[in-house]
Amino acid sequence: MGRRSRQRGRTDKLEAPTTDYASPDGEQVLTLRGALSPKSRQQYAATADPAQARAAANVEDVRARAIEFLFERLVATWVVNEVATAGAKALLARYRAATRAERTWITDVLREHCAEWFPDVKVP
Repeated sequence: MGRRSRQRGRTDKLEAPTTDYASPDGEQVLTLRGALSPKSRQQYAATADPAQARAAANVEDVRARAIEFLFERLVATWVVNEVATAGAKALLARYRAATRAERTWITDVLREHCAEWFPDVKVP
């Protein structure tokens, strides 16, 4: 029996804990994962470090990419006006189309979540 076959039969699949964060107006709910792998932490540190950025990238570009990186890794679902968005591609597309107010709220939520779950990860 191959490895994939053994894994298909598992019923005790491990899942990261999630936390829901509601917007102040109550129209949005962001569900964030409570796990971030060591490899993702290393990649985030490299992404968030301006010294390792390309020559053409400025500080704001590095900050935006760092926040987007955390968004990709941590957001499980995003519900806006009772319309749920899930899946990495759909979530990233929705994030890129977000208003400035939505992005500010998401950044604040990521800061709060990382402070609680990942004290070693500093959100810009």
